[in-house]
Amino acid sequence: MKKTISGIRGIFGDDFNLKDTLKFCNNFSSLIESKKCVIGRDTRPTGIMIKETASAVLMKNGVNMYDLGTVPTPVVFRESRKYGAGLVITSSHNPLEWNGIKFIINGRGVNEEELPKIIEEQKIIKSKIGMEEQINSSYLEDAKKVIGNINNSPEIVIDIGGGSAKEFAPNLLTQLGCKVKVINENIHNCSRGPDPTTDNLTDLINATSEKAIGFAFDLDGDRLVVVRKGKKQTPDITLGLGAVKALELGYKKFVFSIDTSSSIEKFVKEKGGSVLRSKVGEANVIDLMLKTKAQAGGEGSSGGFILPEFNYCREGILTSGLIASMLGNSRFNEILDFMENYIQQREKIKIESIYHDKVIDELKNRFGKEYSEVVTLDGIKGIIDEDSWVLIRKSNTEDIIRISAESNNVDKCKKIMKNTIEIVKQCYDHIK
Repeated sequence: MKKTISGIRGIFGDDFNLKDTLKFCNNFSSLIESKKCVIGRDTRPTGIMIKETASAVLMKNGVNMYDLGTVPTPVVFRESRKYGAGLVITSSHNPLEWNGIKFIINGRGVNEEELPKIIEEQKIIKSKIGMEEQINSSYLEDAKKVIGNINNSPEIVIDIGGGSAKEFAPNLLTQLGCKVKVINENIHNCSRGPDPTTDNLTDLINATSEKAIGFAFDLDGDRLVVVRKGKKQTPDITLGLGAVKALELGYKKFVFSIDTSSSIEKFVKEKGGSVLRSKVGEANVIDLMLKTKAQAGGEGSSGGFILPEFNYCREGILTSGLIASMLGNSRFNEILDFMENYIQQREKIKIESIYHDKVIDELKNRFGKEYSEVVTLDGIKGIIDEDSWVLIRKSNTEDIIRISAESNNVDKCKKIMKNTIEIVKQCYDHIK
């Protein structure tokens, strides 16, 4: 089981079960000052029983529950601003046998100070039993106000991936004025995996060979990947396009995760904006946004653009509308042309979590000798030159070490990745 600020996750029935749900939600109730909590889930088959268990324990502790049903994660985050707290029953992009819980306080994910209060035993002062109510969200109307109408009726194909974006992404884009075709609506006959950043998206590629654009979502609707003219774009492109729209809206202060493409930072700075870097992870990006009053940002690796004025989370649904509003516009091609000069590669190596810290420490010794600049904000990042870097960090959600590399030369990027994988394996073999 993984217990991080990204949420609690595990293989249901193996290392995550209803007993864990009872414990963590019981503890979470101590953080809910409003005594009100919205709850939603993605389309995983185990979601209903976890949702019912979570609602029951919070109501036992005097929290009133407001059930949104099957909805994307951004919808729960948005509504939690009104109610004070939220729960999402999801394991995001993990395989179907996984499930978990995301905890939300005042519209944002819990931070590193609040997490121990959820995963460690807490004394709960019980009050009268809470109630449960089914509610609808104003998410679509709120999003339309931010995006505005879209002209020229662009043709868009949406790959739902069997997830919870089904009733939201197509409706939003249709209401904005787009012509929408939907594929992979249902989880039971979906042809692709839950994570669009790693899936080949073959169906969407085939469906967009003659269309302007395609959008692919993960199971809980916070990740978004763009397919353009039959070609899958890197997840950093999603963030880059969101940043362009933010600049268009007049925003200048950005926060990007340390593994986000350098091309986006350069583009923002060329347009008069400023950029700060955070640790990888949605909650870390948002935490730095709140501390610095940043206006936009996100993390490229997950295809996650964040617009704090609307939501303190990755916003796949809203971002699809923001990107659609730029189709046929010179700014859309400008960022794509700029970012095409940069190549990102992301790989992972299966390594048990108990060895992660030792591998990273071993790498610090190696990197200190090989690179003139080393950044240890999150894992270890070696700066090779102004256009090339490599980052090695432990995963917060899986038993893997993640490696990210970027360069403005494809062969150089491949060489950096190959050499780094060999070094990581050598360090792992050395400490085992």
